[in-house]
Amino acid sequence: MTSRPAPPAPGRPAAIRARGWGWRHAGRKAFAVSGLDLDIAPGERVLLLGASGAGKSTLLHALAGVLGAAEEGEERGSLTLDGAPASGVRGRAGLVLQDPDSQTVLARVGDEVAFGAENLAVPREQIWPRVRSALGDVGLDLPLDHSTSALSGGQKQRLALAGALAMEPGLLLLDEPTANLDPDGVTEVRDAVRRVVDRTGATLVVVEHRVAVWADVVDRVVVLAAGGGILADGTPQQVLGRAASRDELARAGIWVPGVRPATRAEQRRSGAVLSPVPSAGPAAHGEALLEAEQLTVARLRRGAAVVQDVSLQLRRGQALSIVGPNGAGKSTLALTLAGLLPPSRGRLEALAPLDRGAGPAPHRWRSAELVTRIGSVFQEPEHQFLTARVIDELEFGPRRVAGLSAADARAKVEELIVRLRLGHLLQANPFTLSGGEKRRLSVATMLATGPDILMLDEPTFGQDAHTWAELVDLLDGLVMEGRTVVSVTHDEDYTAVLSDSVIRIDGGQAALAGADR
Repeated sequence: MTSRPAPPAPGRPAAIRARGWGWRHAGRKAFAVSGLDLDIAPGERVLLLGASGAGKSTLLHALAGVLGAAEEGEERGSLTLDGAPASGVRGRAGLVLQDPDSQTVLARVGDEVAFGAENLAVPREQIWPRVRSALGDVGLDLPLDHSTSALSGGQKQRLALAGALAMEPGLLLLDEPTANLDPDGVTEVRDAVRRVVDRTGATLVVVEHRVAVWADVVDRVVVLAAGGGILADGTPQQVLGRAASRDELARAGIWVPGVRPATRAEQRRSGAVLSPVPSAGPAAHGEALLEAEQLTVARLRRGAAVVQDVSLQLRRGQALSIVGPNGAGKSTLALTLAGLLPPSRGRLEALAPLDRGAGPAPHRWRSAELVTRIGSVFQEPEHQFLTARVIDELEFGPRRVAGLSAADARAKVEELIVRLRLGHLLQANPFTLSGGEKRRLSVATMLATGPDILMLDEPTFGQDAHTWAELVDLLDGLVMEGRTVVSVTHDEDYTAVLSDSVIRIDGGQAALAGADR
């Protein structure tokens, strides 16, 4: 009988030390992180930046001891917490991921917060005081038996943070914790983290692409270089405040506060560049494809309505953003418009240019009919991956749905591979990609089938400044071709640059929030 490990000593901030450290995922030629030399003192608060794919999440997972065994990758150098290998001191670090749904295990709030501490063999009499303290730290004033499935996005992220805090870690690791939250949710989570590290003194490492919200919480900024090692390291003012440093970071694709990447889409809308003649022809642009009238949507068949009485037309060559607070029903509306959920009440009809003999009700179409007419990119990219290689994922739709030959399928996806910077990942397993790479792959897989309407749920999360601009320009090009792009998003820059109309969902109602440009 094996003895259970002793729980880690609480309340002691952890020290991090890396010397020549690197990690290569199994099946990948390149190292995700390489040549890393880094010291983080106990109690330091560090913002970890880097271009998409620079290895930020890999480093956090390594510090949390969850990268996997030797057969899952190759490690070089050393990475230690308090002088011991990080992989051997699980429990010293608490990790909060960018998608709270992916780390919610149990049905009740109290049980969920207690889960990590229970797995660390914390004595029973200590667990529930820790649970209540952690919920108080994050400002989640709910009964312990409250359903985790009834929480909003911001509440789920605070719940995940509370679960990490109940472990009383010496190191708190946050992987884009506010990526999919509305502005109020961002503030809630940021303020909760500040309260916790003020009270506990824990060492903090937070990864975010958008840095302004964390700049006054941390005392140090570390920027990983895409080719290995460190690009910049210093105080927020040293790294983000000096003109020379800001310019270098911007060239590397780092989001610099107050700087929005230049895009052809924004130049076109401002009149700085001429718009090409739409390939679909002037008559086709503006043609109605999908019409909703007094539409009510629900998350479950016969479930309670979440958005009511929506009336709209989706037109060829339109870019529409759906905005609003977490839990308002934005994704549910998008899934219904995309034919993946049946309407609860009202009318949703595909018009003649879109139905092409498939019938007027998108939710009744066969999958092969749907994917070539309305393509959906889910908020969680992993939910739509079907194969073990990126190239197979890209070619799956053209080959299996559209019936193209191998050569024609490769030609179909070649431009997407280049535009979305996926060329070096073609042999990789999609599930081993970074969050930003997974998002670009999920967008590319839908674009490869050539749908008339593209539905995207949080399309820009995890993107650095360069890949964000590439994605915006790619979608703008689709709009110019006469395709329709509908985006559920909290990204105000994305909406400002790409969308010609905006619908705001709040309190169960939908309202046009921005007139057509």
